[in-house]
Amino acid sequence: MVSGRTGTDTWWLPRGVVALRVRLFEKVNGDRVVTLPSTAHGPEVFERVYAHPAADGRSEGAGLSDLFWYWLAPGPEVHQEHLEPGERYEDVAATTRRMVAGSSAALTAAAGRAVAGALDAVPDTRVSLVRLRDLVMPAWAAFTYELVFQEPCPPHARDLITAHAGDVITALKCTGLRHPRRRARLTTYLRGRVAAGDVAHPLPASLSLPEQVHYLQGTFFNTAVVQLSEATAHVLLALARHPDVQHRLVADPEDDRYLTQVLDETMRLYPLFGIAHRITTGEIPLDDATVLPTGSVVCFNYPDYHATGYERPHEFDPDRWTDVAARDVHHIPYGVAANRPCPAWRLSPLVLRAAVREVLNRYRLDSTASHTRSIPHRAPCLLIPRGLSPRPRRLHALRTFIRLRDGVEDVTRGVRQLVLGTVMVLHARQQRPAERYFEDVRAGSCPVPHPERGNG
Repeated sequence: MVSGRTGTDTWWLPRGVVALRVRLFEKVNGDRVVTLPSTAHGPEVFERVYAHPAADGRSEGAGLSDLFWYWLAPGPEVHQEHLEPGERYEDVAATTRRMVAGSSAALTAAAGRAVAGALDAVPDTRVSLVRLRDLVMPAWAAFTYELVFQEPCPPHARDLITAHAGDVITALKCTGLRHPRRRARLTTYLRGRVAAGDVAHPLPASLSLPEQVHYLQGTFFNTAVVQLSEATAHVLLALARHPDVQHRLVADPEDDRYLTQVLDETMRLYPLFGIAHRITTGEIPLDDATVLPTGSVVCFNYPDYHATGYERPHEFDPDRWTDVAARDVHHIPYGVAANRPCPAWRLSPLVLRAAVREVLNRYRLDSTASHTRSIPHRAPCLLIPRGLSPRPRRLHALRTFIRLRDGVEDVTRGVRQLVLGTVMVLHARQQRPAERYFEDVRAGSCPVPHPERGNG
């Protein structure tokens, strides 16, 4: 058994601030919201409703959509996760599947090269204190660029992608406001590349040129970069906090099975999706006495679902997967097959294994930072070069510094998230990007957003 702290670490965080922030985002959805699983409806209802054909609405009719579209501008109206079902969605989804396809060997090699390039900038003669998400995001920017353009990523493009992805995830976590002009610089760059025919795969024919640009920017240079960066940071921080697991991986670097167990356990305990929301397009029975009416918003809570059916669910224990198959337990890190699973369900484990091996080949990881699902602190960690034996007193001082700084940042960040989250919720409600878009669609007029304004 390997124990580890989760979100309950910050017991001393001002509870009033957390409660206010949670209440604020609950109110965004309005009154017709059901969250699953719940005390009344367990994991079996979660699974049945998630897979129901009528749980297929994505944006229209949900108050939360305005907020997500605001955060994801420009281009949420053609983002694969936010498109309503229909021919346009099928066209976009098929394009994404083609672009993330490839041989396992080629994808693994590309990921290894990208992560190696990022690590080359880290000194190999001393201990370095880094934020893991910041460390790996440029690597995944270069990797996704190579997926799209089938050529090495130039530094200028890597920096544009990293700045854009970083800005999106910072806004999503309410640790900073949006910077639409920063995002517009990537839009302008991509528009030139798409117009010149530089994309290696045919783009969705159902999209206009600006929409094709926004599709690439949102799906690949936002979601793909952000999710791979978050996943890598979670795995590496888990290893930094559990040295016995890390030692076992280093002792047998070719043990694919154990590394897969580590990835499965990380994605179970720290799923990349906190809540997935769907809008019902028909009635869905919850139980014998309750029916969800058309137009209901259903929020599927991944952490709660992943905590059901396990012994010691809040402990990090890769060995729990030794005699268990992921398909036989409550484990859906990439969604459910019946309702838009993540298109990177095959690619992600391949490239994450390559990333972890590249890092562990060079460094020992150590961290005393808290580990929560949202990792708003971007995963502080010490990188200790292999073969280097730092002085115990120096290492102790660095570990103490991380722990103390993490505690102070938790308090100040909680207040900042409340303030900035409130500002952005109010601004999104004023702008109404999703609501206005669907109004324009119904009226037969759907303007293309200006790149510098994003979607408001």
